[in-house]
Amino acid sequence: MSEALPSAFPDRLLSGYKAFRDTRFPTEQSRFRCLAESGQQPEVMIIGCCDSRVSPEVIFDAGPGEIFVVRNVANLIPPYQPDRVHHGTSAALEFAIVALRVKHVVVMGHGRCGGVHAALTNPDPLTTTDFIGRWMSLVKDEADRVRSDEAIAEADKQTQLEHDVVRRSLKNLMTFPCVQTRTSRGNMKLHGAWFDVGLGELHVLDPETDVFGPYTG
Repeated sequence: MSEALPSAFPDRLLSGYKAFRDTRFPTEQSRFRCLAESGQQPEVMIIGCCDSRVSPEVIFDAGPGEIFVVRNVANLIPPYQPDRVHHGTSAALEFAIVALRVKHVVVMGHGRCGGVHAALTNPDPLTTTDFIGRWMSLVKDEADRVRSDEAIAEADKQTQLEHDVVRRSLKNLMTFPCVQTRTSRGNMKLHGAWFDVGLGELHVLDPETDVFGPYTG
């Protein structure tokens, strides 16, 4: 029975694991051993989208243990809501900020985001449960405003809402007491970013002007 298990496992993952064991692991074995023995101590947390095209580890060329990543649909952070409902993103935030003591929290959106497109175009529910629709209702006000704003060209509305989702998530971050405490003491900073999938460009949100601009360094 156990001999048949590998054949049911995705071939792409098995071949990728073999490449990892043959090439990358030997060069980073000491680092993995250190991480296993001493635990993780990342200084940066990234909240990104679960879209398969925008892996933070790939975009930022990060090694094991360097960044703490949580990914969900449309890189959304819900507001602080300490009830008895399950909160995966909030749990990850709490762990990174309170236990790991990260110094930076980055909310990173991206171009051509499917969740943002769904919120903007307001399609029929994908399923009877409509988990996506309920999740994206976190930015309903932003979606309604962008959709009805005639000053924004139709071709630019998707990007505008992607930017606004990052802004909303940053605002929601500040509703968490642990975030308020760490940022007020100056030992943690919040950042907004947006990644253009087609061009491979990173745009960073200027906290002074509240405008996204391409990183040119």
